[in-house]
Amino acid sequence: MPRKARQKNPQAIFHIMCRSISEFFLFRDDDDKNKYLELLKRYTEKYKCSIYAYCLMNNHLHIQLDPKGFDVSKFMHCTNTAYVRYYNIKYKRHGHVFQDRFESRVLDTDEYNLAVSAYIHNNPQDLDGFSGKEQDYKYSSYGIYLGKRKDIYGLVDKSFIKGLFNVEDENRFVDRYFAFVSHQRDVGSFKEINKKLLITTEYQYVSGRRIILRDLLPVKVMSYISDKLMLEDSKLKESRCRGKVLEFRAFTVYALRVLCGLSYKEICNCLYNLTISGCSSLCSRGFGILKHGDSVYKDLLNELICIGNS
Repeated sequence: MPRKARQKNPQAIFHIMCRSISEFFLFRDDDDKNKYLELLKRYTEKYKCSIYAYCLMNNHLHIQLDPKGFDVSKFMHCTNTAYVRYYNIKYKRHGHVFQDRFESRVLDTDEYNLAVSAYIHNNPQDLDGFSGKEQDYKYSSYGIYLGKRKDIYGLVDKSFIKGLFNVEDENRFVDRYFAFVSHQRDVGSFKEINKKLLITTEYQYVSGRRIILRDLLPVKVMSYISDKLMLEDSKLKESRCRGKVLEFRAFTVYALRVLCGLSYKEICNCLYNLTISGCSSLCSRGFGILKHGDSVYKDLLNELICIGNS
């Protein structure tokens, strides 16, 4: 039987669930969980996505992911493939680590997003010592929401969920959010949301979300970058290059990946003289240029985002 097509929506937020294959744990120790969080940070930053909630258990994980227009399958493929590579090297094994493909559900209402946020943060309730103290579980973002633990990876974006409560004061938000999550644990249902715990009319609701439309035409992106950098398009097709031309090529590959939603194979078809592994390396280099380079490339990326969203 063919598997069901994944539900996608470029405007949507997703509840992501991944589970290990049955014979072993997905995370054998704290270092494994830390590695997965590092990877989430790397790819949310690289692909301009956001994490609103997470919980890593020994044999499964939950993420409330806002891809902000990026392809959710590409994001999870990058993250989970990198983790499998790490896991198999560390434990001297080969083969699958995750059970089938990841599960995803589109969160298409504010209520559904709130319910999933509480569900994820209540996940540790069945662990010894954490029933009623779910916020103390250190591999969940719940403690970060309540200010009990620092977000050492800078991974969690609280602005969207906080915006749904319409509470500007941090302490009042913490009190309301704790009451809401506790209520959801007690009722045990997505349907029974007590809205009295959520909404106040003191402040205007601001979602904090910014969707990036990822459907720019590749030829338009390449032409815009070459014009801005005053380099000929033909330089993109040079297999051997260095210096500014290498930066030009790497940044363009990154932009095609992030703003056009292209696979590495599709980018290779645009540029020629490029293998898929070489394309992946160039994309990483392009991301590194943005992180550690001068403001020229950052400004250029922002201009392209504005063009796509105009």
